[in-house]
Order: sequence, then C-alpha cells, then structure tokens
Amino acid sequence: MPPVPARWKWGLTSSQGLELVRGAAGLNIVGGDLVEVSPPYDPSGNTALMGATLLYEMLCVLPGVKHSE
Repeated sequence: MPPVPARWKWGLTSSQGLELVRGAAGLNIVGGDLVEVSPPYDPSGNTALMGATLLYEMLCVLPGVKHSE
C-alpha cells in the first residue's frame, strides 16, 4: 500500500497510472492534479518520486507540447 494517510489498497498501480496519463496524449487536456503525497509516510521517497514522475507525464501530454518521434 502507498505511504499516504488516506490509503486505498485497490487503487491503480504505478504502471497503470503512467499508462493512463500517457494514453491521454492527443486529447484536449486542460489540467492535471496530484492529490496526495505525504513525506512523513514516505521514508524511502519512492511515493514522492512516483508523484513527481506522474506530474511530469501530465505536463508532457498537455496540448502544444512537441514530441520527437
């Protein structure tokens, strides 16, 4: 389970979250939101790193972002 105060053990895995965000490329996305990462519950920093990765991926799928293919 992720190290956050409001735990939900049936949530998405990291891979599923990334796949979902990356799958939004090409859509008219107007924003994204990362709800909760709590450093006191994340001594290894893995959840914070995943949160930062998801936010980066959200920025990458915004309209107007150039992609090299």
